[in-house]
Amino acid sequence: MKQRAHVYYSGSVQGVGFRFTVREIAEELGVVGWVKNLRDTRVEVVAESEEDTVKKFLESVVAHFSKYIQDADVQWCPATGEFKEFTIAF
Repeated sequence: MKQRAHVYYSGSVQGVGFRFTVREIAEELGVVGWVKNLRDTRVEVVAESEEDTVKKFLESVVAHFSKYIQDADVQWCPATGEFKEFTIAF
């Protein structure tokens, strides 16, 4: 079943190539959605795919940026199917 994860990452997550790497991980796994920096220094991610794939995506992001992520607030809901690719939003 396709799921959506809406995530807010906090810590030292801006300025370390976070958005570009998250997009690369998403593209490798076939995850769609977006990533963007927030003014409050967090990074917001919306990711959709099969539930297991989204979980693998989130695990890969944390593994890659474990030194920089202080917290990840994840909310799950059904996928909407509105995305065709994974983009960097501004």
